[in-house]
Formats: sequence, C-alpha cells, structure tokens
Amino acid sequence: MQLDWWKDIYTALKAADVRQVGYVPDAGHSALIEACLADDDMRTVVLTTEEEGISLLAGAWLGGQRGALLMQSSGVGNCINMMSLAATCQFPVPIFVTMRGLWREFNPWQKVMGQATNAHLTMAGFSTLTATMPEHVGALAGETLDTAYDGGQMSALLLHQCLVPVKTFGK
Repeated sequence: MQLDWWKDIYTALKAADVRQVGYVPDAGHSALIEACLADDDMRTVVLTTEEEGISLLAGAWLGGQRGALLMQSSGVGNCINMMSLAATCQFPVPIFVTMRGLWREFNPWQKVMGQATNAHLTMAGFSTLTATMPEHVGALAGETLDTAYDGGQMSALLLHQCLVPVKTFGK
C-alpha cells in the first residue's frame, strides 16, 4: 500500500494557494500536518475541536486568504451545527477527512460516525468525493479545492480507511 498519498494533498494545497490549515491532531493526517507545519508559507492552527476550523476558514476567507481543514471522520459530528455558518454565509470550506469505522476497524466507538460521515456532510450541503486508491488522491484533492474556491462551496474529500495503516490498541 502506498502511504505517501498525503503528498498529493499537500501539492494540491500549494497549487490552490492555501495559506491557513486547521487541524486536530490525527495519525492519518500526521505526515501532511508535519509538511504544513514545516512550510513557511502556511499558517497551521491546532484546534481544540474541529468545529473551530469552520470559524478559522471563515476568518481566513474574510481576511483574503484560503484555508483548509484536516480532520478525522469522528470530527465531522462535532462540526454539524457550525456548518450552518458556512452554508448561510457561502464561504468556501474545503475539508479533508481521514475515515474510521469502515474497513478493518477495531474500535466500535468509531463505527457509528464513520458510517454516517458522508450522509451528514451531504445533508449539511457539502459536495463529497471519496478516495479509495492512492493514485486518485491528487486529482480528487484538486477537485475538492476547485469546488470550494471556484464556487464558494463546502466540499470534502473523504480518505477511505484503507489508505491509512490499520490502527490497533498496541497489538
């Protein structure tokens, strides 16, 4: 399994001139987060909860910058109410979601939100795409950013659980 698909997202963020990246620490996004942290042209903001990321993106847009939000599928549930801000004000919200609860999931607490993530995002007004193969991540990341910035929309790329290493409790 190719585990460097994150580089394609990073390349897409750079090509779209994304200057602010909000995230809650996540093992699935760890390499991408490290690359953003090391980039002097990007301001990275560690969030207490994912819903703060929606406000971060609003502020970035109002300040003339582009932002993106990195999160895990369980964080989507934390954002549902705040997504109404983006839907009402119609500012771009690109998010990149590492999925849990789908494939070889060991933690039953991850299954409910993991299986409902796409439906929740769609009901909130997001355009969603899902990457299941590493070689498709770059094109889908670019499309996610184009949808957000060209149309002032909410868009999400769901990164299927098969793209990240299998997580265990110390096994």
